[in-house]
Amino acid sequence: MTANPKQAVVIGAGFGGLALAIRLQSAGIQTTVFEKRDKPGGRAYVYEDQGFTFDAGPTVITDPDCLRELWSLSGQKMEQDVELLPVSPFYRLAWEDGYSFDYADDQAALDKQIAAKSPADLEGYRRFLAYSREVYQEGYVKLGTVPFLSLRSMMAAGPQLARLQAWRSVYSMVAKFIQDEQLRQAFSFHSLLVGGNPFATSSIYTLIHALERTGGVWFPRGGTGALIKGMVALFERLGGRLFLSTPVENIASEGDRITGVRAKGDFFPTDMVASNGDVVHTYRDLLKGHARGAKQSRRLAAKRHSMSLFVIYFGLNRLHTDLAHHTVCFGPRYKELIGEIFKGPELAQDFSLYLHSPCITDPTLAPPGQGAYYVLAPVPHLGSADIDWEHQGPLYRDRILDYLEARYMPGLRSELVTVRHFGPNDFRDELNAHLGSAFSLEPILTQSAWFRTHNRDDVISNLYVVGAGTHPGAGVPGVVGSAKATAGLMIEQARAG
Repeated sequence: MTANPKQAVVIGAGFGGLALAIRLQSAGIQTTVFEKRDKPGGRAYVYEDQGFTFDAGPTVITDPDCLRELWSLSGQKMEQDVELLPVSPFYRLAWEDGYSFDYADDQAALDKQIAAKSPADLEGYRRFLAYSREVYQEGYVKLGTVPFLSLRSMMAAGPQLARLQAWRSVYSMVAKFIQDEQLRQAFSFHSLLVGGNPFATSSIYTLIHALERTGGVWFPRGGTGALIKGMVALFERLGGRLFLSTPVENIASEGDRITGVRAKGDFFPTDMVASNGDVVHTYRDLLKGHARGAKQSRRLAAKRHSMSLFVIYFGLNRLHTDLAHHTVCFGPRYKELIGEIFKGPELAQDFSLYLHSPCITDPTLAPPGQGAYYVLAPVPHLGSADIDWEHQGPLYRDRILDYLEARYMPGLRSELVTVRHFGPNDFRDELNAHLGSAFSLEPILTQSAWFRTHNRDDVISNLYVVGAGTHPGAGVPGVVGSAKATAGLMIEQARAG
C-alpha cells in the first residue's frame, strides 16, 4: 500500500463490479462500490419470502477457478467464505414427446445416451467436443481476460478465429457434427444462457460446452446470493467500502477526465471510475451532458441487444424430488420460437423454459420438506415487441405454471405457497437495462471483442466498463473475466501515476 493510495469508484455491485472491486482493493487501490438496490448482487439479487430463498438471477456456476483467484490475490481461500456443491447431472434436457437427456461430465453415460438416441452421432459428438475444447483454449483461456482496445488487437486474433470458423453460428457448427435434431438442440442451447441466439451467435460460444466439461457445474451452499455475500465479505476485509441503496446520479468530469461521482446529493472525488451498470445507461444517463456520453449512448443504443426474460419465483409446500437441479424444457418449436424471441413482433403462444430446483442440491433454501423454484422463459425485449406486460405478465405467469403442472410438477397449483414474477419492465426499471434486455449487447461476432464496448473508454482515459456489456460478455465467467481485463488496465493506470 502506498502512503496516498489511488482512489477508485465502481458503480454497481453485480458479479462484475464486485470482482473488479476485489481486484482493485487487493492491488492497493482504495475502492468504493455504489449500489442502487438495497442488496448487492445486481442480477444475482436474492428474494426471501415465507422461509424460502430465491436467487433472482444466475444459478449456474462454471469455472470456479476464476472465482477462487479473487481470494488468492490476497493469500486467502474462497472456502473460508463460500462452499460450492457439485451439480449432477449438469442439466436434464426434456422434450414434449417424453424424451429426456441427462447432460453431465460422465463420458460413458453421455456415450450411452447418444448411442441409444442416434448411434451415428456418437463419433460426431466426440469431434464436436474436440472442437469445443479447441475453441475454449483460444477464445476463453487465451482471450477471455485480454482487453481489446484496438483494431490491431482484434486483427491479431483474426487468423485463429477464422480457422475456427467463428463466422458460423453455434447451431450450424453443432449441426456440422451431429445429425439428430434433438441432440442438436441439446448441444446448441447454451448460447441462450448468455443472451445469444444459437442461430446467430458466433460458433466461438460453443466453448461453453468445454467450459462446463472442464470446470464442472456448481451451486453455492445457500444459493448464488451466498457467493455474493462471500465476495462482499472478502472485499470489506480488504478495506473496501460498499454503499447500498445509493444510486449514482452522475459521473462528473472536467474536459475528458472524470473527477468523481454524485450520489444522494453528495460528491465523491476519485481518480478513476468503472461502471458495472448497463452500458447504454452508463453513457446516456450517468454521462449526461458530456459529448462523449451522448455520442456513445446513441451508438450503443443502435446495436442489437439480447432478449429479455420472464422469470417466476415460487415456493411449494412439497419438494418434487424427481426433478433435476436444472431442467431445460424444450417446447414444440426450436428455431422458429427463438426467431420470435429475438425479433418479435409479439409474444409467442408456446415457450421453452429453464426450471431451477435448487433444493435438490441444497434443501436449506426452503422450509423442511418444501421446495423453492424458479422458472424462466426467454421473451422479446421491449424494442422487439410492444407487449403490455402489466396486463400480460399475470396471464403469462399462469400459462407457464399450468404448463409445468401438466408436464413436470403435478399438483403444483394446490401446493403453491408464494409466487412472484420479474419481467422486461423490471429489467428496465430495477436494473436500468436498455430495452429490458437481460444480457446487454447480443453476442454476435460483430459485437464481440473489439466490436464490443471497450473495457476502457476511448476518449475518457479514466472511465472504465465492466460486466456483460463489455468484453468478453455475459454469464458469470464472462463478467468475472471482464473484471480481470478491466482491473489490469486500471491498476496499470494507477501505477503510472
